[in-house]
Amino acid sequence: LLFVLGTVSCTLFLAVNGLYSASDDVIELTPTNFNKEVIQSENLWLVEFYAPWCGHCQRLTPEWKKAATALKGVVKVGAVDADKHQSLGGQYGVRGFPTIKIFGANKNKAEDYQGGRTSDAIVDAALSALRSLVKDRLSGRSGGYSSGKQSRESGGGDKKDVIELTDDSFDKNVINSDDVWMVEFYAPWCGHCKNLEPEWAAAATEVKEQTKGKVKLAAVDATVNQMLASRYGIRGFPTIKIFQKGEDPVDYDGGRTRSDIIARALDLFSDNAPPPELLEIISEDVLKSTCDAHQLCIISVLPHILDTGASGRNSYLDVMLKMAEKYKKKMWGWLWTEAGAQSDLESSLGIGGFGYPAMAAVNARKMKFALLKGSFSEQGINEFLRELSVGRGSTAPVGGGAFPKIHSVEPWDGKDGELPVEDDIDLSDVDLDDWDKDEL
Repeated sequence: LLFVLGTVSCTLFLAVNGLYSASDDVIELTPTNFNKEVIQSENLWLVEFYAPWCGHCQRLTPEWKKAATALKGVVKVGAVDADKHQSLGGQYGVRGFPTIKIFGANKNKAEDYQGGRTSDAIVDAALSALRSLVKDRLSGRSGGYSSGKQSRESGGGDKKDVIELTDDSFDKNVINSDDVWMVEFYAPWCGHCKNLEPEWAAAATEVKEQTKGKVKLAAVDATVNQMLASRYGIRGFPTIKIFQKGEDPVDYDGGRTRSDIIARALDLFSDNAPPPELLEIISEDVLKSTCDAHQLCIISVLPHILDTGASGRNSYLDVMLKMAEKYKKKMWGWLWTEAGAQSDLESSLGIGGFGYPAMAAVNARKMKFALLKGSFSEQGINEFLRELSVGRGSTAPVGGGAFPKIHSVEPWDGKDGELPVEDDIDLSDVDLDDWDKDEL
């Protein structure tokens, strides 16, 4: 017991104090100073992402300190407590500890260090990377954005998703593209451009993922591609323009942080995105994939087809489609089922057998739901969803804490329902006259 307590207290102590101190030659890096110290630096950097409780990290610490002292004034050696600063670790795709990355000429395309964990091996790798950096400078190659081809080939969390455009490639990529393009016109010597570069690169990756490539972030070196700079009247750097099919380009005049850029990109995406699909729950897969992929899934239970016919059902579906269009920026999922087809699901959402049409909004991560209390109309649903979108409205846990069994059903064929055909009874062998007499 004493041993266990000792281990816990030691871990807590390390977690608070980290593995490095101001007296070391290892530079402590945080989200506050990382951009200024590493990204905007001309120096080559070796950066260790560690967790204080990690045994491998603790064993690496003395070797990392030795390497930092040996490389002092030659190569910068830093360390990030990625347990404490998870956002910074996540930004660079850190999934295990320790992870060591080399930040060379192109700071947005860090390389993974795969060498040994001794100070000798670390120093050798640093000097090798430094030699490559110097030779690149000698041959005229420098940092800046990598080409689109290189960016697609580089893998992992350091993937470069800014697409480099030129006088030759611009029109075929951007003009008449169905995608939305945010294009930065920069000059390599411009300080503001260098400050923007890491923000633009980080935003490009996030935007690519969230819009599935429908909004693209690109860069044009306006000092080289002067035809483009002249065509679009570029007079200062950086200038960011937004290109959408069939429209004149407009200037982006928002903030220069990644969060500002991402927010504008997502607005552009949702403005151009079609409304989400409205899917019938015909299988467990439809329900799970829709609800797992979206913050909320809006589930309607419509009356039986025999109660409404096709025209009545379509009028309900039209209301849902209008609401899906109105709230498409929320990127919710939209589902429907017929009364009685998924009775277990109805029960788990407190709908259960009456009051159709009904609607529930489900958060599948928290397994909580809210029920539409007003009318199943544009006005009633709009009020319900507006309350939800600002975090109001009463919620309840999904019955059983998980989605119940979903039955596989045939999709609606779009037609009016038909009453089940009753089997004809053959009465030819029955003597009705005798039966009547017996009864009398």
